[in-house]
Amino acid sequence: MTLRIKALFVHLLTASGAVFAMLAMLAAVDQKWDIMWLWLVVAFFVDGIDGPLARRYDVGTNAPQLDGVLMDLIIDYLTYVFIPAYALFRSDLLPGWTGWIAIIVITYTSVIYFADTRMKTRDYSFQGFPGCWNMAVLVFFAVQPEWWTILIITVLLAAAMFLPLKFVHPTRTQRWRVLTLPAALAWTVLAGVAAWQNFQTSDALHLALIVLSIYLVFAGIAQQWIYREKL
Repeated sequence: MTLRIKALFVHLLTASGAVFAMLAMLAAVDQKWDIMWLWLVVAFFVDGIDGPLARRYDVGTNAPQLDGVLMDLIIDYLTYVFIPAYALFRSDLLPGWTGWIAIIVITYTSVIYFADTRMKTRDYSFQGFPGCWNMAVLVFFAVQPEWWTILIITVLLAAAMFLPLKFVHPTRTQRWRVLTLPAALAWTVLAGVAAWQNFQTSDALHLALIVLSIYLVFAGIAQQWIYREKL
């Protein structure tokens, strides 16, 4: 198989995320949250592996007829932002006006962030919270905190999109990758288990999801502080 064909297959792998997004949306409309989250976890896994494959097979050179970056951004907005925001709104986690605030804040701030050409730092981390609402909302579904806790966290994460804060990329940020990559993989597995069990899972699994999420959120900020990094 030539490099050109391999690069094209990477694009096709990326494009499969759109199918998983549609399957997740169909489940969300029927409020089948466990099935919705399973499809979103699959999409999250695909998004985690297509980037390294794209760099390995240099898709920009070997399959330039398709814009993998644009394709990835479209699918990421659907699976990271749009569908999780809809799920948060339609579920019982946020009552009344709080759901409206959350869905407007999430979708509006995220589309601005996704279009920001400054989102990547020199070490390929993210500048500002990278709109991983799929991760945040999944933890909300698993742990089911009070509505005001969800609303406060949502507003803080939305504001963090536009602050000079570093958020690590699990595969591209080299510093601490020996810890960050396994943490991201473990989070994905636990998220899949939680969704598979319709979030009727143990407190230990919930605690593990919370701890891993806290690490993934604050690892980049910790690097900024420890190493006095400039973005």
